[in-house]
Amino acid sequence: MRRRGAAGAGGRLLLLLLLPLLLDVCSVLSLEIKASPKVRAFVGEQVLLKCSFKSSSPITESLLVDWTYRPLAGGQMETVFHYQSVPHPTTAGKFKDRISWAGNVANGDASIAIQSPVLSDNGTFICSVKNPPDVYHNIPQTVLVVTERGLAFQLTSATLLSILVFLPSILVVILLLVRMGRKFRVMKEKGKCGYKKSSIEVSDEPEHTDTAGCGGKLREWCLNCVDTDEEDPY
Repeated sequence: MRRRGAAGAGGRLLLLLLLPLLLDVCSVLSLEIKASPKVRAFVGEQVLLKCSFKSSSPITESLLVDWTYRPLAGGQMETVFHYQSVPHPTTAGKFKDRISWAGNVANGDASIAIQSPVLSDNGTFICSVKNPPDVYHNIPQTVLVVTERGLAFQLTSATLLSILVFLPSILVVILLLVRMGRKFRVMKEKGKCGYKKSSIEVSDEPEHTDTAGCGGKLREWCLNCVDTDEEDPY
């Protein structure tokens, strides 16, 4: 009997010790925050830092939203935005007059926007929400990566497909132009060297009159360029 009594007392004591921990766990689960783990931005272009939350308690005017920032090089966290009923952007520091409220607490949205981001803005942002009595929550972090637009160029699948389709056609056209150019140079060299056709070649070809003009010469030149399979006599 004494052993059973001692075991029962020990069980009750263990339950009392674990009760605060269980309450904390329930409190953590009652307020959940979600934020993008990584956000890319371009210099000078507005960027949105998204943050959403779910609370088991009704939304009241006591709800608080805080955004903190730590530079990429490290250092202490600094508060860059505060919300309670109305937005309170920071009035000092590098983000002065550059952060605006983009959320709606009634819809569980605590997002902010950064105007004209620069390379030195790279770092970690943390969104914190408290909706009493829900004050315990996870701590999601958002890493902001700001780059120059020219350095962030990436080939999309559509661009790659276009290159694969049009590149062979472009190469064929270039090869034809090169062969036509070589044929034209050969014909030009023949004219400079005083090339004359034999009597047999002259008799086989129909006579051309001067009335043919530029059209006849152009047609003859195109036919000679296309017929490149036979080698030139010289």
